[in-house]
Amino acid sequence: MGRLSSGWSSLRKNSSLKQSLMKTLAIFLLVILAFSAYTQEPVKLYNPAADAKRDLAIAVQAAQAQHKHILVQVGGNWCYWCLSLHGFFESNTRIDSILKADYVLVRVNYSPENKNEEILAGLGYPQRFGFPVLLVLDQNGQRLHIQDTGYLELDKGYDPEKVSRFLLSWNRAAIDPLNYIK
Repeated sequence: MGRLSSGWSSLRKNSSLKQSLMKTLAIFLLVILAFSAYTQEPVKLYNPAADAKRDLAIAVQAAQAQHKHILVQVGGNWCYWCLSLHGFFESNTRIDSILKADYVLVRVNYSPENKNEEILAGLGYPQRFGFPVLLVLDQNGQRLHIQDTGYLELDKGYDPEKVSRFLLSWNRAAIDPLNYIK
């Protein structure tokens, strides 16, 4: 009987040792995962050092050559909804195709490093709507519309129907008076 109780005691000790090792391993793996997530470079869609005036001038040239409007997305890398909108634009094939067919896309940074106040003043102070905010410019760079993107949201993302309706409502064909004269 002595050997049997000694065996149980040894098994319990090994079981405790195994549990302790498993806990230590689990903690170690969590620390590694947390560290790797922390050290990954965050997405940088907006460049605080970019020359927004030059970027818009390049967009105007491209829009004139391609007969498109310009879609300006104002926001910053600090803004969850700004990054989310970019991801939505890229992941939704219908939206992506509308953008490519009808618009030249330009991102303008708004952050503590560079608020682009002069450019945004010339565009009608779109930051008053929060971020991100979208502007539709004609091929000459004249502002046609400022869109508060809050109206394009659905739950914790963007509504594909609202976004596509917005983009199609402001493309060149939609605002061409010749399309309404019969």
